[in-house]
Amino acid sequence: MEGRRGDLFAMVAGALLPLAFAPFGLFPFAVLAPALLFFSLLELTPRAALRRGFLFGLGLFGVGVSWVYVAIADFSDSGAVTAVILTALFVAALAAYPALFAWAAARLWRRGAMPLVLWYLAILPALWMAFEWLRGWLFTGFTWLQLGYSQTLSPLAGVAPLLGVYGIGLALAVSAGALAWLLHAGRRAWPGAALLCGLWLAAWGVQQVEWTTPVGEPLRVALIQDNLPQATKWDPEQFNARLELYARLTLENLVAADAVIWPENAVTVFYHELKEDYFDWLAAQAREQGTDIVIGVPVKRRDVPGYYTSLMVLGTQEAVYHKHHLVPFGEFVPLEGLLRGLIRFFDLPMSGFSPGPAAQPPLPVGGQHAAMSICYEDAFGEELLHNFPQATLLINGSNNAWYGDSLAPHQHLEISRMRAIESGRPLVRATTTGISALADHRGRILATAPQFEQAVLRGSVQPMAGMTPYARWGNAPVLVLLALLLGGVYAIQYSRFKIQNQEPKP
Repeated sequence: MEGRRGDLFAMVAGALLPLAFAPFGLFPFAVLAPALLFFSLLELTPRAALRRGFLFGLGLFGVGVSWVYVAIADFSDSGAVTAVILTALFVAALAAYPALFAWAAARLWRRGAMPLVLWYLAILPALWMAFEWLRGWLFTGFTWLQLGYSQTLSPLAGVAPLLGVYGIGLALAVSAGALAWLLHAGRRAWPGAALLCGLWLAAWGVQQVEWTTPVGEPLRVALIQDNLPQATKWDPEQFNARLELYARLTLENLVAADAVIWPENAVTVFYHELKEDYFDWLAAQAREQGTDIVIGVPVKRRDVPGYYTSLMVLGTQEAVYHKHHLVPFGEFVPLEGLLRGLIRFFDLPMSGFSPGPAAQPPLPVGGQHAAMSICYEDAFGEELLHNFPQATLLINGSNNAWYGDSLAPHQHLEISRMRAIESGRPLVRATTTGISALADHRGRILATAPQFEQAVLRGSVQPMAGMTPYARWGNAPVLVLLALLLGGVYAIQYSRFKIQNQEPKP
């Protein structure tokens, strides 16, 4: 499929891919959209493939992460024009990944003829996942809209405890390759149809396995969703009202809960500034009831200048977790000496956090041990693995008020649910404006609080013990498999090249 029509076709296919993710949940599009791109790349020159992959990426990220505009336009005072420009640059940078995927695929095709089955079922899926992994790692990583996250409700969710979200992504990429092969070769590609059916049936079968087991009694929790406007977080006139709200809602729920959870940076002054007059008093109330409070609060460093965004446990025990994986330009500014002050977006309140240690232990919460994450960092599943097997549940505190009524809160909850499926642990997720949620160890939603309403989400989750294969091995098996696939393709092409260029014997 050549020319402008093929380019437009690829862009539309990319724009359809976000339908596979929350809040739409049309997970078959995670096979269909990449399959259409794969099908359109055959026999293109590398330059044409680069353009087509870039247009696919513009469609994908232009629709799927359009919520970046909301954060810039509404909360940085940068103006609509600046917000559009920065969002467009961000989308274009992300679109470079599918562009480079398509370019590399075309280069391999041009190096020598190869069977279509190898092209569709090995080369394209392996290259796609290699660039997805690269996007999740390079420049601190951005894992949003990776294929695997779309499958929390599909049979392929059974792959997550085995190989994690990248394993699901590889299964989807192979499925897309099989479908593209069917589109190209018709009846001659019946083994692709058989592979497609077998792969999904096997995943469904694995989904029936229980990798972890219940431990202890269900944990009763109360999640505070304040729904206060984002702009009031740094308004001195609103500060006391915020403190009173959190104290009142917390006290009302101490008797009926083992743990009361606040969202990320619920209080926007340093912990030590309120310790004696506020937090010590709350902790004493919690101890009387045998309850723990998990508070989201910034913590000042004692030894050197800097501060953390943190989750702190008060009550029967005291412990603290400092956020490790920070958001570029939101919580820290890369190349700060050059960029700070350049535009207002780089001067957001509290955008100079320090990263916490990489491997912090689970925190004691309600008699259990919780693997903690703060907002964006739960999008990096491999960074939670050091918590297991000690941790029996996941706790995430987030602030999604930055993104308003957009796709972002729904997509983020979907990502959080994937962490539950991978680890076989229940999820407790408290947010400022929604979506606060409880999910079981299979990522199934138990309860949610309505968005943009002040609410306390009450419920219970069953702590789980044991190790899923993914919790034990992480991404290593998938990366080894990708290396074997790409290395095997290179070896085949190299051997063919030698044979073709071998001088005939005299």
